[in-house]
Amino acid sequence: MLEIIDLWVEVDGKPVLKGVDLNIPRGETHILFGKNGSGKSSLLMTIMGFRRYRVRQGRILYQGEDITHTPINERAKMGIGLAFQRPPSIRGVKTRDIFNFCNTNSVSCEVLANRFQFSDLLDREVNVGFSGGEIKKSELLQLLLQDPQLILLDEPESGVDLENLEVLGKAINKLLEKHLWRQRAKSGLIISHFGFILNYIEADAGYVLMDGRIHCHGNPRELFRGIQRHGYRECMECQR
Repeated sequence: MLEIIDLWVEVDGKPVLKGVDLNIPRGETHILFGKNGSGKSSLLMTIMGFRRYRVRQGRILYQGEDITHTPINERAKMGIGLAFQRPPSIRGVKTRDIFNFCNTNSVSCEVLANRFQFSDLLDREVNVGFSGGEIKKSELLQLLLQDPQLILLDEPESGVDLENLEVLGKAINKLLEKHLWRQRAKSGLIISHFGFILNYIEADAGYVLMDGRIHCHGNPRELFRGIQRHGYRECMECQR
């Protein structure tokens, strides 16, 4: 689904990614850990195609096709979807209208909103006055309606209370087809600072990104336990 080869990226002339290699097979969900400022969000923004993130070297392949310099709108049409960590508020635009615009599904936005306790917010302006959990729900429901093949989630647990985390976990599991035992078509890359999202979803592989480089990879829960016990500096020394 996604292959990243020796990716070097800069923002405003500053290097943010330094030789990243990553491979996510079809149907798998991978999680990327890292402290603030390590380059996690920069990686997602680069995969999505934001122009501020300039690829200086390397390639990004999506379903075997080189998309390194493909415009962001074309990547969205190809089936790549991103849930932002801090999406903007949009005054004058109802959330219902955004949902209807995103909808490529047979399910109505009203049915989906009711399923994930979001119905009361459909006629509110997009993210205006929303809590952290409500913003995350809005992002995930837009992705469910968009129905992408590659799902990029930027710290989905950030700023969310425990009650909403359970609802978000259900939405993410539906988005990534975790209800299917076999032949999942969708893949995901989730980035996380704290790793608590693992209490609600299963990931197939994990990585630790530090200073723009991947320093560890392996079982995601094992990596998370190591981070909890020893912090991120241990990953620099371990070099697994």
